[in-house]
Amino acid sequence: QKEKQLGQKENRKIENLGELKTQSRFMAKSKDVRVTIILECTSCVRNSVNKESTGISRYITQKNRHNMPSQLELKKFCPYCYKHTIHEEIKK
Repeated sequence: QKEKQLGQKENRKIENLGELKTQSRFMAKSKDVRVTIILECTSCVRNSVNKESTGISRYITQKNRHNMPSQLELKKFCPYCYKHTIHEEIKK
């Protein structure tokens, strides 16, 4: 009887390992290639010292770490400056 119980426990362990292996295939990887970044208007940041603008324009987007390892700079519309300006990636 003890041998049967041990055999059943081993079978359960093997089944549990199989379930874990199938679950790990569908779970997200720890090192994601795509990361969420924040783009901030460079002219608003400079003008905020002079208090000319009422705020700082920020956009949220994603980038691929492998293709673009450096800081991202895009020309976007700034509602505070009322024109298209360079928005630079900032650290969170």
